Amino acid sequence: MTHPNRVQPDGDFLAMQSRGTLMGNRGLLHDDQGVALPKRWAHQAWVCCVLSFRGRRRQLRQPRRYTELFFLDEAVALSAGHRPCAECRRADYHAFATAWARAFGTWPGPKAADARLHDARAVPGARLLTRHVMDAASLAEGAMFELGGATYLRWNENAYRYTPDGYGPACPLPLAQVTALTNPITQSILKAGYSPLLHPRISGSSSR
Repeated sequence: MTHPNRVQPDGDFLAMQSRGTLMGNRGLLHDDQGVALPKRWAHQAWVCCVLSFRGRRRQLRQPRRYTELFFLDEAVALSAGHRPCAECRRADYHAFATAWARAFGTWPGPKAADARLHDARAVPGARLLTRHVMDAASLAEGAMFELGGATYLRWNENAYRYTPDGYGPACPLPLAQVTALTNPITQSILKAGYSPLLHPRISGSSSR
């Protein structure tokens, strides 16, 4: 059965057969029958994980267990407000913390970082994520944005049109204002050197 658990760059959830390349966790978002609840998060520790770790196996949507979420790649996960998991992606977690400290002076620890990320990504009193209008040229490499009803990734000074199945070919970055989906804190971390794991269709993507 297909569940609405593929997270999109703007925070929407889609029902798709393909899981993408990474999974994530925002807490329990389904009832005991596995039916999706209307809420979009149950806690502030939104993490992004590998699909396979130490041979562990999970049955999706188990009662009273966290809801498994999935992403095309890490650019989508970051755009949707997640950060690397400290257990299954330990090296990437440390790289994220190092870039945070480079951007803001110090790494405050995961709990305080999650609270700051939540303030930057979530609209208070709503089940929505924030958006920001800015020049495309000012976007961080690895950030995602919307323009003309389409969603794009900025990478290597190009724009790649996003679909849930992958990215289109590189096209010139628009010389215009766009709606940034990746929140300002995460963009600062990207600008400070954090390199996301990208879908293999994108030439020159990170292969950490």
